[in-house]
Amino acid sequence: MAILGLVGKPNVGKSTTFNAMTEKVADVGNYPFTTINPNIGTSFVTKPCPCSTLNLKCSPNNSKCFSGVRNIPVEIIDVAGLVPDAHKGKGMGNKFLDDLRQADAFILVVDASGKTDLEGNITEDHDPIMDVKFLLNELDMWIYGILTKNWERLSRRAQQEKNVLKSIHEQLSGLNISENQVAAALRNLDESPMKWTESDILTLSTNLRKASKPMIIAANKADHENAEKNIEKLKEEFKEFSVIPTSSEIELALKKAEKAGLINYNGKKMEIIDETRLNDAQKNALNYMKNYLEKFGGTGIQNLINNAYFDLLNMIVVYPVEDEGKFSDKKGNVLPDAYLLKKGSTARELAFKIHTEIGQKFIYAVDARKKLRIGADQELNDGDIIKIVSAA
Repeated sequence: MAILGLVGKPNVGKSTTFNAMTEKVADVGNYPFTTINPNIGTSFVTKPCPCSTLNLKCSPNNSKCFSGVRNIPVEIIDVAGLVPDAHKGKGMGNKFLDDLRQADAFILVVDASGKTDLEGNITEDHDPIMDVKFLLNELDMWIYGILTKNWERLSRRAQQEKNVLKSIHEQLSGLNISENQVAAALRNLDESPMKWTESDILTLSTNLRKASKPMIIAANKADHENAEKNIEKLKEEFKEFSVIPTSSEIELALKKAEKAGLINYNGKKMEIIDETRLNDAQKNALNYMKNYLEKFGGTGIQNLINNAYFDLLNMIVVYPVEDEGKFSDKKGNVLPDAYLLKKGSTARELAFKIHTEIGQKFIYAVDARKKLRIGADQELNDGDIIKIVSAA
């Protein structure tokens, strides 16, 4: 399962964003390093469920379905805030960086209001562009530090064995970076690592970060004063990234109000259920949040999660069934499971995802919508409903 990491300097609303995304509650505070140990929680990506188009009532097992929208669980990790020179041990330093090793993609949370400096202290008119630049540099220097550990011995061995790719991949084995990603980062570099300059290794570190840790910028606190102009600046400066305006505070407040039975909230719109239960302050706050939703089409939190998994990580959702006629498992549960797979995954790979033995005994698969038999190497599409046939 791919893991999404929340990164950012202290006091930008990372823990609030984590809480807004997940079912687990992290500590929230208006001071640096509220998060010391990494928080790991479950969130959900959303996709239209096939139950709507097939006019069926689904009975989800490993996921949830609300009003025809399938919610598929994913894992989110939130770690301590990163400050300048963290790679040298400043702040939470290398502990922060080590906690991020397992992440497959990052959401870079930035304070779009400009009310916190580079170390997360309260200030005025701070430029969030500086935050993104220093955070990218810290991540690059983190990889650089691991890459250059015992560099002389590494480069000599790579040259002797004439296998730079293998040597670099082994050196980075703890960073969850694949051989293909290393190969992409090595393009245009001299085949002899002993000839590489410091600039070459820094370039390789940046290329490795880009290849292995794709990223979205969450322009958080988007409802605050000065946020809109800073969001436009971020979009202009960092065109290689998606910049998504977010208000994790509003998302979290709306979820709490919904849980209290005060509103109906579907992620994009909200309606007050009974105004007589509210005092004036509550009415004003909810109307403020309602106006924000109407302006931005949501708080941006769900957009972050969906964008990360479906765009950055190129994943699709596939529904395995055992009865292709009823779209169900053997117990009659309709569309019981939803699996996230890499785009380009095959029917056999789905079989292995379900169970190793099913993959090993794979015979063929059936496209349940079309009632067509498909082979092991057939690439699956987003929303496919697939029956796997395996040997007894």
